[in-house]
Amino acid sequence: MSGQRQGQPASTRTVTATVPAQPSSPSDEVASAPVDATGHGAADPVADDSVTDAGSTLAGRYRLRAKLGSEPAAGAEFWTAEDTVLRRDVAVTLLRRLAADPDSDDPEGTARAGEMIVRALRTGSFEHPGAARLLDVLAPGGALLPPDVLGAAVSEWCGGRGLADVLADGMIRPLAAARMVEPLAEAAAAAHRHGLVLGCDHPQRVRISTDGRAQLTFVLARPDVTPDDDVRGLGAVLYALLTGRWPLSHADAARAGMPAADRRVSGGPEGRVVPPSEVRPGVPVALDAVVLGALARDGDGGSTQRVRTAAAVHRMLAEIVSEDDKNALFPPVHDGLPPDPGDVWQDSSRRRPPADHDRRRKLMIGLGVLAVGVVVVLGYLGLVLGSVFGDSGGAPKIVVNAPAATGGAVAGGGPPQPQAATSAVAAAGVEVYDTTDDPDNSGRISRVIDGNPQTSWRTYAYRQQFPALKPGVGIMVSFASAVQLSSLTVDSPSDGTVVQIRSAPSADSDFADTVPIADATLTSGITPVSLSQSQPVQHVLIWITKLGRADGQNMTEINEVTFQRAGV
Repeated sequence: MSGQRQGQPASTRTVTATVPAQPSSPSDEVASAPVDATGHGAADPVADDSVTDAGSTLAGRYRLRAKLGSEPAAGAEFWTAEDTVLRRDVAVTLLRRLAADPDSDDPEGTARAGEMIVRALRTGSFEHPGAARLLDVLAPGGALLPPDVLGAAVSEWCGGRGLADVLADGMIRPLAAARMVEPLAEAAAAAHRHGLVLGCDHPQRVRISTDGRAQLTFVLARPDVTPDDDVRGLGAVLYALLTGRWPLSHADAARAGMPAADRRVSGGPEGRVVPPSEVRPGVPVALDAVVLGALARDGDGGSTQRVRTAAAVHRMLAEIVSEDDKNALFPPVHDGLPPDPGDVWQDSSRRRPPADHDRRRKLMIGLGVLAVGVVVVLGYLGLVLGSVFGDSGGAPKIVVNAPAATGGAVAGGGPPQPQAATSAVAAAGVEVYDTTDDPDNSGRISRVIDGNPQTSWRTYAYRQQFPALKPGVGIMVSFASAVQLSSLTVDSPSDGTVVQIRSAPSADSDFADTVPIADATLTSGITPVSLSQSQPVQHVLIWITKLGRADGQNMTEINEVTFQRAGV
């Protein structure tokens, strides 16, 4: 599910399932399951006569391979499986039939499973890189399921490793942890905008992909999960990556193979988790604020400000990551970990390895051979040049109809002709310009003027083309003073994007106060746009009126924007 909007669910995929007619009971809670202080189950309440195990096949198609975890509060188990039809790995969230409890309103968990299946069907079209795509939903009555299974959801298998496996390799750098959680926070924010929830507050539902992204892999969240639970789940995942401890349910921490977070008993609000910066050195104050604010609940004491939305968590993490990118040229703050071999900044106090005398001897021999080769080449070039210029006794050669010299100079020695000159002009600032108060990836917009075409900014991925959801989105570039521009170039892989170049009296001008200068359709690569008819301008708006297409999504990516000053 790297940028899906985050705005609209995609419509290129259909999830089919047969939903049971009606649950047999109105209850959505497992009455027989003991719970801990967080509301999560303390023991697996599955039926004793369960027969579905590794090697079993669901709906005649999905062969279970290995069980990776469970969430008793949802009656769910997390499995890897093989899609025997398409020959691919998938993730299966399995809903077990509960042990019969005659005192419960939902004796076997049928109503609970039915509500979870219906909720899953509503999320069928949601896609985002921070969450696995839902591929199939299996419901009783519409799929061939074992008697001990009340339903299942099949999603993409994203590979990677669980939180406990990642942390087993050692502590993770704080800013690397922030980068990991940012796409998960973006996915939660996008889901909440559509009235959906992820259920990322369980450590075994989230895995770290091979490219270092925290990703919700196992779907079918508990019936009672809310957006607030997702916000606390984001704080919990970040806390775990920073400290190696899980701050929510102790039972869930034990199932995931992680220690539970320590909590204060004095010197602060009792019951609150110890801040990450007190567990390990080098955690920035900003990350402390994100974690504690996301984990906070209404009524908690202390001065911590509660972070109430996933969008706020994502915005804070994006700003922290962006600030780290800007400070890459400065020595990092000590975070308790030695530098990696590939890091730019190395610890000068580290003991250097002993000199390799044999390697040095080979290097000196190689340099000697190279020096001899250079002398031979220079001698040969001297002989050649001597033969060319040494014959001075002959008459001078006369060239008839010689071409004019490059750059407008005349072959006969006349004065060079004047040429039109241009020079690049540096931007003083840039920001996302949006008329709907929902700027696309504003934390990364500085990449379009950083001089590095390997970095980029992109819009959200939209289900529908502009102007269905918003009239457009723009890049507002400001200069230190008014400048006469001759042209600009846009380096972008998003072929077919349509942009309008407009001048603006200020960076925060109303759109009605901007004036169009030129229009252009971007091609993949560098697209030049002439501004020869423009007046001196201090603020230039690159207004995107039509998005490009990438992987079936409406989205535009821009690597770099450069401006040329008109010559005098």
